This record gives sequence, C-alpha cells and structure tokens, in this order.
Amino acid sequence: MHMGAKVGIRLADVRRSVKVVQASALLLVVALLSTSIILGGCTGVVNASKSAVPTTGAFQLSPAALNFGNIVVGKQSTQTVTISNPGTASLTIMQATVSNAQFTVSGMTLPMTMTSGQSANITVGVKPTAAGTLSGTLTVQGDSGSGSGTVNLTATATATNPQISLSSSSINFGSVVTGSSGSSNLTISNTGSADLTLTAVSITGTGFGVSGITTPKVITAGQSSALSLTFNPTATGAASGSLTISSSDPANPTLHVSLSGTGATAPAGTLQPNQTSLSFGNVSTGSNSVKQVVVTNAGTSPVQITAVGVTGTGFAVSGATTPMTLNASSQVTLSVTFAPTTAGNASGTVSVTSNASGSPLAIPVSGTGVQPGLTISPASFNFGSVVSGQTKSQTFTVTNSGTASLTISQLSISAVGYSVGGLSVPLPSTVAPSSSVTFSAVFAPTTAGSLTGTVNIASNAPNSPASVALSGTGVAQTQTLSFSSTNIGFGSVNTGTSATRSETIANTGNSNVQISQIVASGTGYSLSGAGAPVTLSPSQNLTFSVIFDPLTAGSASGSILVTSNATGSPTTISLTGSGVQAASHTVSLSWVASTTSTVTAYNVYRSTITGSGYVKVGSASGLSYTDSTVQNATTYYYVTTAVDSIGDESIYSNEAAAVIP
Repeated sequence: MHMGAKVGIRLADVRRSVKVVQASALLLVVALLSTSIILGGCTGVVNASKSAVPTTGAFQLSPAALNFGNIVVGKQSTQTVTISNPGTASLTIMQATVSNAQFTVSGMTLPMTMTSGQSANITVGVKPTAAGTLSGTLTVQGDSGSGSGTVNLTATATATNPQISLSSSSINFGSVVTGSSGSSNLTISNTGSADLTLTAVSITGTGFGVSGITTPKVITAGQSSALSLTFNPTATGAASGSLTISSSDPANPTLHVSLSGTGATAPAGTLQPNQTSLSFGNVSTGSNSVKQVVVTNAGTSPVQITAVGVTGTGFAVSGATTPMTLNASSQVTLSVTFAPTTAGNASGTVSVTSNASGSPLAIPVSGTGVQPGLTISPASFNFGSVVSGQTKSQTFTVTNSGTASLTISQLSISAVGYSVGGLSVPLPSTVAPSSSVTFSAVFAPTTAGSLTGTVNIASNAPNSPASVALSGTGVAQTQTLSFSSTNIGFGSVNTGTSATRSETIANTGNSNVQISQIVASGTGYSLSGAGAPVTLSPSQNLTFSVIFDPLTAGSASGSILVTSNATGSPTTISLTGSGVQAASHTVSLSWVASTTSTVTAYNVYRSTITGSGYVKVGSASGLSYTDSTVQNATTYYYVTTAVDSIGDESIYSNEAAAVIP
C-alpha cells in the first residue's frame, strides 16, 4: 500500500559537532505481497506434553533417629522402627544393615514385599562392648525405583563395676555337740553391673570350715553364689573364727564375716538337723521342688517324736510317721516340698515336736514362686478394606511379662481369609522373662464382605490360651479406565506442519489394569509416549501425545483403539482435523529520496507497536526495501531514516503499517 503523506527527515541531534543533514520529505510506501507456496516434506514433531512417569512405591522410616540413652556395657536395649509404604504401588525391601556392629537389626524376613499403605516393624538393638558414645546408621534398601532410607542411631555406654554383697556379716552356730557338726549357708551376691571375681576365700578359728566355692570364681551381674560353712567342735566351750573373702569389688576388695559357736556335751535325747534352714530359690508355679533334711538323735537316750509339720503357703513335709521313736545316733530323713501356686516370696517353718531338749526343733524354709506372663501387642487389629485377591499383613509381639520362662506350644487360627505364622523360632518356643517374639497375621480375602478371625496362642502362662481379635472387609475387584477425551479435534493445521494434543488414561478401579494395545489409525495421525503393553495400578495415569501431521489439504479423520482387561474394553477415541496449505508473505517498502546531497543510505526500522519499540531490520542504498521475515497474523509498523557519509542519522520518517493475514 502506498502512503500519500510526506514527512521531513532531519538529522537527530546526536552530538554537538554533527553536521545537520537537510533532507526533503520522504514518502514511505508499503506493498503487501502474498505468494502461495506449497512446502514439501515433513516438519519435526513436537510433543505438547511429556508422558507421565507411572507412580512407583516409595517407603518411609519412622522415626528418622533412635537415641538409646545410657546403656550399661554388655547390656542389651531395643527399640522399634516402622517401615511404611505410603505410595500407590507395591515395593520390596531388599536389605537392612547397620554400620556399627554394636547395633543389630531383627524382626523381618528379607526380601519383604509391601503393598500400598502397608507398614511393618523392625527391632533395632544395641549392646555396647566398651564405655563411650556410640553412633551408627540403619540403612534400609528397597528395590529399583523405591530407593533407600536411613535411621541415625546413638547411645551412650556407661562404665560397669562389680559390687559384692553378703547375706550376713556374722554367723553364730549356737551350741553344737562335740564330735558332731553344725552348718550354715552364706550367700554372696553381685549387685553391680559387671562380673565380680572372687579371688580368695579363707577361714580361721578351730573347728570352723568352708566349702562350696573354688577360687577364682566369677559371679555375673545380678547373680549369687552360696558358701557352706561348718562348725565341728572338738571340745566344749565358746569358739570364734573369721571368714575372709577377697574380690574384684573396687570399693570393698576384702570382707570379713565373724564366726562363733559353742561346743557342748550331748544331753540325753537331743535332736540335731544337718541343715539349719532350707532355701528353695525360684520355683515355677504349677511345679515343685523337693529338699531333704536329716534329723539325728545326738543324745544318749531314745527320743519320742510326736509330730512333724510345716507352716507357710506351698510347703509340705513327709518322711516321718508319728508317733515314732528315734534311738540314740539314729536318723530320720524328712522330705520338704515347695509347690507354689502363685508368684511371690514364701516362707515357713518345719517343726519337729518331741521330748528332746529344745523341742520343738524349728527349721526355717523359704522360696519364691515364679510364673510366666503373656502379653500381646497389639491386642486386636482391623485390616480395613482389602481388595479381593490382594493381601495385607500385621506383625504382633508376644512378650513374657512374668518371672519364669514362657513356653508357647501352639499358634493357630481358623477363619476364612486369614492365615498366621512367622514366629522367629519353631514351636514349641521358649521365651525368657522380659523377652519377646513376633508373629504375623495375613488378611487375604477371596470374597467381598466383613470378615473376622481370632488368633489363639497356647502357652504355660496363666491366661492361656490368649487370643488376638482380627477384622477386615473384603472388597470386590474393579478394573475400570477413564479417558480425558474420547473425541479429539485438531481444527485446521497447515500442511507440512503438525499439531499435538494430550490424552490421559486413568485407572479408576481398585485393581491393576493391563493395557495390551494403544493403536492410532487414519492418515496423518500418530502417537508418542503410548507404549504398550503397560500395567496401571489403582489411581495411576498414562499420558501420551496424539499428533496430526497433514501432508495434503482437506479433512482427515482417524481413531485410537485402546485394548485392555478393563470393563468396557476396547475403547475408541475419535480423531478429526483438516489440512490447509500455508501462505508466505513479504512486505515491500519505498520512500521519497532526501534532497540532502550528503545522504548515502537509508535504514529501515520495524515494530509491532505503533509509535515506539522500533528495531532496525535492514538498510538500503536506494529508495526501496523488501521485508521477508514477517509472520502470519501480525501487524507491523515501519519507519526510515537517512544516513550521511559519516554515519549520522536523521529523525524517523512517517510511520507506515502492514497487516499480515
């Protein structure tokens, strides 16, 4: 188009010494040329969006750090770490390791597969071997795609020391007939936190003796050992002595126990026991322990025994039928039984009633009833909703909360959809006091609906059989797909170019869907990122690109066929579009010459905004210029300037516009 108005062109005031160019008015003329060009060949395909990466499982560890606090060297302490799968796909735990050998990990069988939403517990323990600060790392490694996780481990190992404790600091044997023997026991206990070593045991004093321990003797922390002391007087009268015990206790390396007794002439008819007391120690409830005591007539005359009895819960005595006569130097053996029915300490006295001096003869008896205890955590569990054909497991911990060994003889369940197993040791399993074992229950429904079950645990604990209530709901499988569009329209696309649309397929069911085929048909249509076969887990998406690349003008139709095991398969997505031939445009500019003789050239400027934003697009020595770099559907605004021989420019000419269709 030609612009009829004329405008003057003058030199811009660039610098003070610049010569002014006098230019006559320029007339800027714009001509729009359209040429239809058919482009052969194919252009590159550009994807509108990348295909979505299927969501994979990713596990989490909780807590992220464990601090065991202060632990005595050689002692064991445990804590629990939970592994959970919050993702939407199953994953497999391949390995669990600790970086410090003083830490241990247990309670899981590897490899372990975890479904979406599942969690499991593992046990981390520490048993320090020397005092100081311990640190380590628990590293759990998953399969490809699920990565790894770590838990920082810390503990402080404290120094240990033994500590000796004696049941008595003095022992008086009382009157013992010369030529016979009196006895007593002394208990040595280690109440410290390290092994106690008895390095020497010696005794002084006429008639006193010691036996039962050979040195060096090691007593572990919390344990005890007994000494047998005897008094065998050879003459009448008072006697004294001392028992000396040397040990590794740094606070009390040497202890002394004073000993005393009196040698006496045997009176006529005197009963003398070979033990002055009986200690049964720990005895499990429901069982019994038997000890014997020998009663001797140390006198010179027969003794009439009229009664033998015992006091104290759980104690019984036998071996003597009364009334009976015990001649001089004769003996009777009494059997004392301790059969506790409840846990706890018990004490009593065996009494022998007779016509002997000092009747009744009293022999103290003591013992402790112990029994196992069985606690289960958690005591019940609801598996929630589980799709038929899938499984969900839960770990349970059985702890011996009693004072005697717990024996688990049977672990069973009888319920549809449930199974149980996984005890860390074969049955029967013996669990020490304060120790634990684990088992797992699995819910694998085959039908829809609410299902319940009960795990029964038979043991020697008082609450046997113990039970764990299980519940869950079976959910029927659904396999459905949804499509972001089932009718994709591309509109008009220039031949030789391409247009791209995005399509998303989502698994809206609760079970995996196998897509076996995604195929496009129709001239000019193709797919990108639609690889098949592919499996979509519940809530997982597959996004791919649909490309229309027309080679000729005209309408074109096609379709995408998606074949799967979902309900309603196969699904057809219709495709429509039109190929159109592209037009190429140029803009031809011309202007009136400047009247200034020093003008040597003209510069051409262009903007897409009227009145500003001009950018130089070229120069001309003559009075015309062709711009072939224009884009379709754009309006351009042009101006020119005159340039003299030293490069100075005039002001802009008038503005001319060109509209590109």
